[in-house]
Amino acid sequence: MAYRSIESAGPSRAGFLLPVRVLAKLFRRLFLAKLQQLQAAGGLQFFGDNAGLSDRRAFLRHLAPLRKKTWVVYAKPPSPGRKRCWPICRATPPRRHLERRLISLDETGVTFRYKDYRRDGTDRQRTMTLSPDEFIRRFLLHVLPKGFHRIRHYGLLASAGRKANVALARELLAVPAPAAAEEPAPPPDPCPPCPCCGGRMVVIEIFPCASQARAPPSSLPSSGMMVS
Repeated sequence: MAYRSIESAGPSRAGFLLPVRVLAKLFRRLFLAKLQQLQAAGGLQFFGDNAGLSDRRAFLRHLAPLRKKTWVVYAKPPSPGRKRCWPICRATPPRRHLERRLISLDETGVTFRYKDYRRDGTDRQRTMTLSPDEFIRRFLLHVLPKGFHRIRHYGLLASAGRKANVALARELLAVPAPAAAEEPAPPPDPCPPCPCCGGRMVVIEIFPCASQARAPPSSLPSSGMMVS
């Protein structure tokens, strides 16, 4: 099988560093070749339904359709602070804050900071160390499938049409609308009418709970004088 080299493909279009189609074929060939070498050296492990791929012929048959697919390559400058970057998966959303949380990484594991919302105060900031493959697996969970878009509100309870959607759902399910909440009773009048004349009473003094009102004297003055 013959492959065209990048040099023989001619100049690329304006604004492009390399011919994209030729670069895609070259990357496809090199990537699949490295996979074959790794499988032959026993560097790949297969489990479950893929256990049969440990056989060399079965593995080659599995890779055969990939040679006919059109691979898409996208080259761009690496993120600041990174010497080189080789993205081999679907584009991930920018996560510059994740780079700031990385503490250390090597062949044995990746250590990073995260927030434990079950804790309060300074204990909320925690550290975790994961194996490289587990860290990549969790990170790729944020990669959306083809044709999907990341949005903040979705479903019946999306803010844009929540009221109409809930009303339609109640109509289709024949569920009666909730009864309107009764208006709260008005607070008691702080100045009730006089029970004798019906006139409006005026508050002239309020006694605290710990004090008692003074009662009129229960006996006459001790001097013995009679008051008429």
